[in-house]
Amino acid sequence: MGRVSLLFAVAAALVMPQAGAARAWIDAAARPPAAIHKIKHVIVIMQENRSFDHYFGTYPGADGFPRNANGDFAACSPNPATGGCEKPFHDTRDLNSGGPHGQANATADIAGGKMDGYVASAENAKVKGCKQNPNNPICSQRSTNPDVMGYHDERDIPNYWAYARNFVLQDHMFEPNASWSLPAHLFMVSEWSARCTNRNDPFSCVNALQNPGQAMDAKTNPRGIPPKYAWTDLTYLLHKHRVSWRYYVFAGTEPDCEDDAMICESVKQGARTPGIWNPLPWFTTVQDDNQLQNVVSLTNYFTAAKAGKLPAVAWINPTGSVSEHPPGLVSAGQTYVTKLVNAAMRGPEWKSTAIFVAWDDWGGFYDHVRPPSVDQNGYGLRVPGLVISPYARRGVVDHQTLSFDAYVKFIEDDFLKGQRLDPATDGRPDPRPDVRERASILGNLVKDFNFAQKPRRPLLLNPHPATDLH
Repeated sequence: MGRVSLLFAVAAALVMPQAGAARAWIDAAARPPAAIHKIKHVIVIMQENRSFDHYFGTYPGADGFPRNANGDFAACSPNPATGGCEKPFHDTRDLNSGGPHGQANATADIAGGKMDGYVASAENAKVKGCKQNPNNPICSQRSTNPDVMGYHDERDIPNYWAYARNFVLQDHMFEPNASWSLPAHLFMVSEWSARCTNRNDPFSCVNALQNPGQAMDAKTNPRGIPPKYAWTDLTYLLHKHRVSWRYYVFAGTEPDCEDDAMICESVKQGARTPGIWNPLPWFTTVQDDNQLQNVVSLTNYFTAAKAGKLPAVAWINPTGSVSEHPPGLVSAGQTYVTKLVNAAMRGPEWKSTAIFVAWDDWGGFYDHVRPPSVDQNGYGLRVPGLVISPYARRGVVDHQTLSFDAYVKFIEDDFLKGQRLDPATDGRPDPRPDVRERASILGNLVKDFNFAQKPRRPLLLNPHPATDLH
């Protein structure tokens, strides 16, 4: 018996009958309605580096900026450079800079629950980053009134607000990890971020919130040695149950930094160039199941949507210029997302599709809500979340506590009969600290749908709306 099989047998033996019965009861009690299977295509559009308050802090009915009795903003973030305290302001600039967004920065921004460390984090990182790379566009922006306290509204992002008004806006969506882009994308597809020493042994993996296996293009990895992602990811279960999936990659650049800094050089990315936003090709399961061909160029998404051949599960990864990751423009990101949504709406499979839109981390931008803690990895800070579907409720603000774990849970409930990424039951155990989909605090995306309603018509929006951005 191999080590993995032996460890699985031991793990299974350690599950007491009472615990197993309790788990079965919990899953049965939370079983989604059969109507969830009206959704035959789930599309997860993951953008970059924006907090909830930054995009929807003034949205009516949402948990937005705190205000005083006079209706003025009550929040502020101390500025060590001026000795003042910066308040939220309407930012009409298309190019934003944001702030650093690693594990230490999340802790600093949260500031023990005061949620006021954003300006100090941004100022310190900008001074350091611009000394290293003074030609970065972010460095030419004014240093007063740091834009981490800036917000956009319907005048700047009308399409995002139109989706919120006509479908569902989630105002308590938290990134699953209190860290940067690579761990966020790992959680999105596998519910964990780890560092492994043996690609063939899941039990060689240890928890790594900030520093999972290094990217091949990292400066600290000059030999380009690929990381070992040996733990189990969702594609393992999808493949096992013969559920189709694709990970669409927009060929171009990826501007994020291996050290989560806010200023760095861009590197090339594509379906055949695994990176921070494209980690699946490094997973042992994807390689061993011969699923590398499912990581494809974004052009394949538009072709599939038009032809009515979308996979059951799709993740869509941007390129730097449309990612909304600084220095990517807000307008370019909105245009790109609108085109993705329009493509699905125009296709013959719109009536059986659910689109989830989110931003992978807060990007250093202000948010006033203290993240709840579910384990040593998170949750991270709050990000915008949208649900777009012919069965989505109209104009609802969902106040449930959510994270990207809810996407995995929805996919498992829809296509995998509720099977979880659970070391005791998924057939490929690993030493992950918990089963994230079962967190008691996690809401259920099923509540964002009304499967009894007549499927709603597409809402086709102009990808280039007039805005106040400049």
